[in-house]
Amino acid sequence: MKIRKAEEKDIPRLLTLLGQVLQIHAEIRPDIFIPGTTKYTPCELAELLQQADKPIYVAADADDVCIGYAFCQIREQPFSTNMVPFTSMFIDDLCVDKQARGQHIRESLFAYVKQQAKALGCYEVTLNVWAGNTSAEHFYEKMGMKTKERQMEFIL
Repeated sequence: MKIRKAEEKDIPRLLTLLGQVLQIHAEIRPDIFIPGTTKYTPCELAELLQQADKPIYVAADADDVCIGYAFCQIREQPFSTNMVPFTSMFIDDLCVDKQARGQHIRESLFAYVKQQAKALGCYEVTLNVWAGNTSAEHFYEKMGMKTKERQMEFIL
C-alpha cells in the first residue's frame, strides 16, 4: 500500500467510498443524511483536487487503486481576537473501503495526515465525529486524540 495525493483518476473510487461513509451517517442520523447520496459530485471533487488548502490523501493498493482516503483542510486560527494564532489540519472525512478493513490502513492514513500536518507547520490535527459513531470514536481515541470541544443540539 502507498499513500499519495489524490488524482483525477481516483474520483470514481472516492465517490464509492464517500457513499460508504454517507451510509454510516444516514444510519446514525436519518433526520440529517439522505441515503444513496454522496457529499460531493464528480465536478466538485475535480475542483477540490486543485485546492492546495484542501488536500485529499489516498491509500492505494498494489494496483494503484484507491482503497481509502483522508479529506483534509488547512485552517488558520483564531476564530476571534482572544485566541492565539496557529494553523490546524482538519480531517473532514476519513474512510477505508469496507472490503479492505482490518489491514491497518486507517492507522496508516491517520499517521500520514499527522506527518503532512507537521511538515506544513500545523499546531494540531482536528476532526469531528458524529455522536453514535462509536467505532470512529474508539479509533481516534486509540490514535491518541482527545475531546477538544463538543457541539450540542436541541432539535425543534
